[in-house]
Amino acid sequence: MTQGARILVVDDEPQIRRSLQVNLESKGYAVETAEAGEEAIGAFRNQHSDVIILDLIMPGIGGVEVVRRIRESSTVPIIVLSAIGDEHRKVDALEAGADDYMTKPFGMEELLARIRSLLRRAAGAHSAQPVFVAGGLCVNFERREVTLDGTPVKLTPTEYDLLKYMIEHAGKVLTHRMLLQAVWGQAYVDQAQYLRVFVGQLRKKLEKYPTRPRFILTDPGVGYRFRADGDSSSAT
Repeated sequence: MTQGARILVVDDEPQIRRSLQVNLESKGYAVETAEAGEEAIGAFRNQHSDVIILDLIMPGIGGVEVVRRIRESSTVPIIVLSAIGDEHRKVDALEAGADDYMTKPFGMEELLARIRSLLRRAAGAHSAQPVFVAGGLCVNFERREVTLDGTPVKLTPTEYDLLKYMIEHAGKVLTHRMLLQAVWGQAYVDQAQYLRVFVGQLRKKLEKYPTRPRFILTDPGVGYRFRADGDSSSAT
């Protein structure tokens, strides 16, 4: 999956483009670069990349608009890059259709891990299984049954719908607005307290240590991410 995967790197800083290209090519990826939004859209249409790494703040067409235009015709995984303090831009990009974001400066190993995760998810997007299993958690979508370490977990219909949506988008940062609209509907997109309450309830029922969750991780100021491998984490 890694070898030969095509990655489009879009950033107006030459040093970042060069660093990403060298590091990614050393891991077996085929890399193309672009320095502006218009160039990125053209490169994507010509190359049909497997992953796009996209800066948000660029001259001309900005990153959010690039995401919107690409999403008109493609579901290619997109990782956005953002400077510290641009939380609202991150949210805009995620709601436009980006799959993940990283804040500059970022670690190469973390970026590589996120690329691998997105490639795995993209490969399995058209072969979803009726049962999800990870870290002792088992969800049978056909029967709407949830067990943890073999013990049945009783969820309310809304708790189940929230969990199912997160699992279906595992590994992807889901903004508060996206979750509220998907589970509660458009009328509730500004009711963040609903989300906090239900995420708290799910953590109590699914996490051994709710304050150190394995599954439902928090991306501060943005939203939540469901960790499909169920590994322990210090995120809250």
